[in-house]
Amino acid sequence: MTRSGRNGAPVTMRLVRVAAGVLLVGLAGASLTGCSLFRSCLGLAGCGGTVETPTSTAAPGGGNYPLHTGIVGTTFWVGEIFDPNAADGSQVLSTYDSNWLASYGGCDGTTAGGSCETEARTAANDFFPTQLTPKENPFYLDLPFDDVNDPAAFARRDQVVPWAGQEPYASHSGDSNFSYMKNRWVALSYNGATCYAQIEDAGPGEYNDAEYVFGTDDARPLNARYGGAGMDVSPAVVGCLAFDELNGEQGGISWRFVDDAAVPPGPWTKVVTTSQVQ
Repeated sequence: MTRSGRNGAPVTMRLVRVAAGVLLVGLAGASLTGCSLFRSCLGLAGCGGTVETPTSTAAPGGGNYPLHTGIVGTTFWVGEIFDPNAADGSQVLSTYDSNWLASYGGCDGTTAGGSCETEARTAANDFFPTQLTPKENPFYLDLPFDDVNDPAAFARRDQVVPWAGQEPYASHSGDSNFSYMKNRWVALSYNGATCYAQIEDAGPGEYNDAEYVFGTDDARPLNARYGGAGMDVSPAVVGCLAFDELNGEQGGISWRFVDDAAVPPGPWTKVVTTSQVQ
């Protein structure tokens, strides 16, 4: 997958079949009485309640998904072309979807002069793209564990992925055409706001970093590039969490996995991605 560094400086990441990990961003622990959902999502003043970062999310079987803190995230988007001459220079493809651009419905941003660029997102439009109606969730992200195309990650996914023993995953053990990661939900928090998104890609920079992705000791990402980023997030997530920059490196992010049933309604549930590897 190709990524842009701070201030748009190009940096290259592996591109296999890259599907932008959908980071569905949602609201946790906030009172919505008499308050706009989107103002709460952004942690803006003028609401009666407060936005709180969840400390745990119950997992099936009574366990909890661990919280990862102080993580750097960068921006990526469907249709982004970093280097047209590089084999991994395009977000037209994803690690999980060889037709990602078509599956999503087009450029997740603005098009001018044949290029697909990111854009600012606002609550007024549910943080959706302004030039198209997406066919898949615009709240997406990636994490550095490619359980389909990275041989080492695929070989140990049954041992390290917490939900591997649950259905429908257990029935697809050994099936490289079925991802345990694609479409899983993640809760992300930054500066008092919490949002939710779906995983639709792998990266940045590393593809078998199980110790960071699934570890319980808040390990640092193996990736040393792009400010040591541990995830890429979509423009919708950037807008919902009110990142400091439109297309840069944002530190101070906390995240954890969330089961489907624990995802609250919000702009991230308007279009939910359900497609598998293709």
